[in-house]
Amino acid sequence: MALIPVAGDTLATIVTTLEMRTRPPLRPSPGSRLRLVRWDKPALDKYRALFRRIGGPWLWFSRLVMADDALSAIVHDPGIMVYAVLDPAGIEVGMLELDSRQAGACEISYFGLIPELAGQGHGRWLMTEACARAWAKGVTRVWLHTCTLDHPSALGFYRAQGFVAVKRTIETFPDPRASGVLPSETAPQIPYLAKLG
Repeated sequence: MALIPVAGDTLATIVTTLEMRTRPPLRPSPGSRLRLVRWDKPALDKYRALFRRIGGPWLWFSRLVMADDALSAIVHDPGIMVYAVLDPAGIEVGMLELDSRQAGACEISYFGLIPELAGQGHGRWLMTEACARAWAKGVTRVWLHTCTLDHPSALGFYRAQGFVAVKRTIETFPDPRASGVLPSETAPQIPYLAKLG
């Protein structure tokens, strides 16, 4: 065994890829007071604001630092479906992004709710909706990935929904708090070491 040093302004995480190879039996939706609305060619500022609100606590930052043309090429691509989760007042409280650009497969590329909704059953509802839409594409594989920076229950949740872990990788990247992309107090559960250097 070896410990590999990671610089204070860098993060390392273990990424687990999970997949479904057969469509699960149709289950009744757990129901939710929330609703899913398709964002066709979302405005980039609105997309990024929701991305930050949902993903900030887990240090999601990739879409925040992309150039507008690169982000637009993704979220406006006909093979990408972006959905906002709305609460009864019409406020965006979650996100679902499906990527079916690869023939025969659909990736659940982003899936999340604001932290205030955790543990209320809305995640099961959203995953039921995600799987129904993903499998409607006539695919033979639906997949996603999570990492050790994600919510502690994420991996167990995905497995309980029928996904099977098939691959593990290590990813390192600059800590978005060190560059100012996210405030230094973001994600206090993940030690911010850049300030020590």
